[in-house]
Amino acid sequence: MPANSLEDVLRSAGNPVQMLRNSQIGAYVYPVVPPEFSNWRDEQRAWRETAVLFDQSHHMAEIMVTGPDAYAMLEHLAINSFANFSAGKAKHFVPCSHSGHVIGDVICFRLAEQEFLLVGRAPTITWVQFNAETGGWKVKFERDDRSPSRPMGKPVMRKRYRFQIQGPKAEAILEALNGGPLPKIKFFNMDWITIAGRQVRALRHGMAGEPGLEVFGPYEDYDEIRAAIVAAGAPFGMRQVGSRAYATNTLESGWIPSPLPAVYTQPEMKAYREWLPADSYEATGSIGGSFISGNIEDYYLTPYDLGYGPFVKFDHDFIGRAALEAMQGKAHRRKVTFAWNAEDVMKVHASMLAGDENYKAIDLPLSNYASASYDKITMGGKVVGFSMFAGYSYNERSMLSLGTVDADIREGDILTLTWGEPGGTAKTTVEPHVPLDIRVKVAPVPYSRDAREGYAESWRTRQV
Repeated sequence: MPANSLEDVLRSAGNPVQMLRNSQIGAYVYPVVPPEFSNWRDEQRAWRETAVLFDQSHHMAEIMVTGPDAYAMLEHLAINSFANFSAGKAKHFVPCSHSGHVIGDVICFRLAEQEFLLVGRAPTITWVQFNAETGGWKVKFERDDRSPSRPMGKPVMRKRYRFQIQGPKAEAILEALNGGPLPKIKFFNMDWITIAGRQVRALRHGMAGEPGLEVFGPYEDYDEIRAAIVAAGAPFGMRQVGSRAYATNTLESGWIPSPLPAVYTQPEMKAYREWLPADSYEATGSIGGSFISGNIEDYYLTPYDLGYGPFVKFDHDFIGRAALEAMQGKAHRRKVTFAWNAEDVMKVHASMLAGDENYKAIDLPLSNYASASYDKITMGGKVVGFSMFAGYSYNERSMLSLGTVDADIREGDILTLTWGEPGGTAKTTVEPHVPLDIRVKVAPVPYSRDAREGYAESWRTRQV
C-alpha cells in the first residue's frame, strides 16, 4: 500500500534517523539565481566594502494569512510576543512543537490589521498552513511555494519578487533609486520607497550584518525593478550575489537556517504527521554529519539552543508554552561561531591530491551537504554541542560554522569537530571517506565585528 503521509513513511521506515540519514534527496539547491555573477570571493567582499544585491525571489516559500482570526492564530503558534506588533512591522516568527522544540523560523510581515505574509523555509510555512486548515480559525490563506530546484527550462513564476540591497553604500544606492532621501525606517519596520517610478514596500533589514533595505512587490515587476537596482548600483561598485555566495553571509551575521523540524515524535503531533504528505520536506529531507543517535529527539533543538531565548515571552498562550516554562532557570546550550583550524582544513583538501586516506570533501564556499547538518562537537571525548552550518568566509579568511554548545563552554575554548560520517551513509552527496577531527575555536555570534558592533539590537546580538 503506497505511503500517503509522513506518518505512513515513518511507520514503514521504522527509525526516522536512519531514514533521514540515508535520504536520496541530494544537495539543497538555491534555485533560479545563477551560481555567480562575477566570482563568489568578490561577491562576499562586496557586502563588507561596497554593496550587494541579494535576489531572494526564488528560494523561500510564502504564505499569506488573512481574516478575523489571523492575528490570534499566529500569536498562538509563536513563542514571540505579539504585543506592539502593529501593521507596518515585521517579526522573526518562531513556532515550537508541544515539547518546546523548534519547528522552524520565518519572517512575518504584518501588512495590514489582519493581513500577514510569512516568508522562509517550508517547515514553518507548512505548520502555519496545517493550523489554518484544521484549527477552526476564521482565516484564509494563499501559499506560494519556492521555485523548482531544477526548472529544466520551464518558466518560473512567483507571487512576489524580493530583493535586498545591503552594504556600506546601500543607502546611497537606495537614495539614488528613490530620487531623494529615504524615509526614516526603524529596524524591522516597513515603509514605501520609489523604484523605477513605482511605489514598493521596503523593510529595514540587514542579512549580511550591514545596513540596507529589503524591497518586495508583484512578480510581474521583477525585471523592471531588478534592472533599475542594478543600474543605480553600478556607480557605487554594487555586485549582484549569486547562489554560491548568498547563503554564506549568515556565517558572518549569525543565523542558523535549517534545524531539524521537531515533528517526528509526540502524540500531540500525530495529526500533523498524518496530514503531511509523503513527499513533504519532513519526509524527504536529510540529516548529515558525524553526530549519530538512534533517537530522533536528540536532534531536536530548543529556542535557547538557537539563540532565540530573548524571543520567548509568556504574555500569551502558545503551543509549547508549558514545556518552555518548565525549562526556565535551567542551563541551556547557546549559539556560537566555530572558527576552524586552517592546518586541519588543509588536510582535507590535500587528501584530494595525495595520500592514502580520503576525507569528506569540503565544498567552497558553502560546505553543507544535507538539509540539516549535525557535526558533533566534543571536548575530551564528550559531546558538548553541534556544528550546524558551515562554509568559508573570504572576508575573514576562515572556515566558519554556526552551532550550539553546552552552557559551560567558553569563548576561546578549543574543541573538536568531527568532519565526515562514521560508517558512511547512502546519501548521494556522501562519497567513501574517513572522518577527520578538526580543531575549532569557540568565537562570538555574529562573527563579523561589523555585524556584532554595528547591528541593530536583536536576536543576532543578544544571548541569554
